[in-house]
Amino acid sequence: MSAAALAATPAAQHPQPHTAAAGVPARDGGLTVKVPLRLVVGAQYPDVALSTYVKVKALALRPEGCRAKVVTLAGYLGMSKSSLERGLRPLRNPDPVDGLVEIPTARKTARGGTGESAHRITRPLADGELWVRIPVRAAEALTPRLLRLYALLAYATARRIPVTAAELGEMLRHHTGQRAGEHLGERQARRLVDELEATGWLTVHRREGAQGRHAYETRRHPLRAVPTPPAAPAPAGAEVLEDQEPEQLALWGPAAPVIHDGSGPDLGDGSLASKEDLQTDRRLETQVGGGIRRRRGDRKWAARPVDNRVPPASGGAPLAQSADDETPTPSPAAGRPAYTGPALRLSPRVWHVLAPVRHELPGISAYMLRRIAREIGAQLDAPGGDEDRLTDRLTRRYATTTAIRDVGRWLLGAALVRHGCGDPRCETGVIWPTGADCETCAVNRQVAAARARRDAELAERARLLEEERLRRLRAAQALEEPAARALPPKKTYRERTRASDEEIRAVIAEQGPVVALHLYGHLRALLLLDGHDPIPRPGTDRRTHAQ
Repeated sequence: MSAAALAATPAAQHPQPHTAAAGVPARDGGLTVKVPLRLVVGAQYPDVALSTYVKVKALALRPEGCRAKVVTLAGYLGMSKSSLERGLRPLRNPDPVDGLVEIPTARKTARGGTGESAHRITRPLADGELWVRIPVRAAEALTPRLLRLYALLAYATARRIPVTAAELGEMLRHHTGQRAGEHLGERQARRLVDELEATGWLTVHRREGAQGRHAYETRRHPLRAVPTPPAAPAPAGAEVLEDQEPEQLALWGPAAPVIHDGSGPDLGDGSLASKEDLQTDRRLETQVGGGIRRRRGDRKWAARPVDNRVPPASGGAPLAQSADDETPTPSPAAGRPAYTGPALRLSPRVWHVLAPVRHELPGISAYMLRRIAREIGAQLDAPGGDEDRLTDRLTRRYATTTAIRDVGRWLLGAALVRHGCGDPRCETGVIWPTGADCETCAVNRQVAAARARRDAELAERARLLEEERLRRLRAAQALEEPAARALPPKKTYRERTRASDEEIRAVIAEQGPVVALHLYGHLRALLLLDGHDPIPRPGTDRRTHAQ
């Protein structure tokens, strides 16, 4: 059964209302709130959104509204902060289906500028909008999925709509994982109904409904079967039901349900860990070596092999030699801790490539030397890789470099980097090993030179245009400065208002329209110009232009 079908299903005619439909006084079941049916049946809202809405609306009934923080709301509902934020996000944003905002939120800031908890209210229900009444205690006691099932059954029982387990499964959906967006199956719905019945918020009358269906009766307070000792008195606040034996059912506090809807029980918003990390909440056990486990030195971590081939004997090599073979291993540099990891072994080809800088290797750490060896091996395995080529590259660049502060970083970041085009045979503009010029690099140099010449020409043209603009601006300023210096002082407001039209026309005829506009303003002189151009052209006499 779809959401539209559930909302549009007409109510059946019954002479007497159902127990759940009649309602229970607030003192028996606690506070209840009206929840829009679209939150219950809408696939765009996760299960946790319904629990969040119920609690926020209950707090928003106060005159000051809901001012509780997210952490406080999560504590009320018994969930994590991330879960509550995941349920609050679709409620405070416009709905993608019809654009409604269920919980309008306003940010509050104190006078000092510090932020306060947000002010939240709920959207008022529209006329004729379908709703379902949910106890606030149910949102605190039930998990979000069981609360959604409870709301569906509460609406169905209030509207006298017979439902099946398959129809209930179509109203509940997966919101995470690979099956996100799909509805639950009939078997999962039956299991959730059984778990909701075990909490005491639902009573299922097996095969007592229409056409052999189950009849569901939602309650405003949790009821659960508990064994009552015959001699022990009832707890304070307990009340024995009138229609059952005292030893069978008793009114008790809210029961915390446990949902087994996956590979393990619902542990909140965390992961199902199969092994406990003792370092998180227990003291570290004393170890033989002392201190915390290290990545190296305990032989539980081994580096990826660089080149395991043992090089031949290298006479006069500055690296320390082991006692059982002639593998060169780096000696500890001055001021650095001794290396306790696996012994470093360089292959013959790497040792041959590093021949120009062997005397610099003792000053390189084992970690950096390992990275250098891996870089050399990767270049030798690539197309065009050759030992003599890398050796020649190191020889030329080491001879042309004046000062090297860190040999390891220089080898890895400058000396071993190939310069050239995309052709793997290209070595700084020449083809290895023939020595012929690389055609691609030659074309690239020509293109770069042409681009540089074009940029220089454009810059020169821009400079000439700017100089011409400045020259014309200075010439215009030179023409305007004498005219500005020759203008008489402006008339005062009283003089302008008392001046007659004949007096202004006389000034226009004698001194020109520019002077008249300057003396009497545009409001008086502009209407008396009689077709005169107020801006005289260069090279014309003012008197002649005015006439």
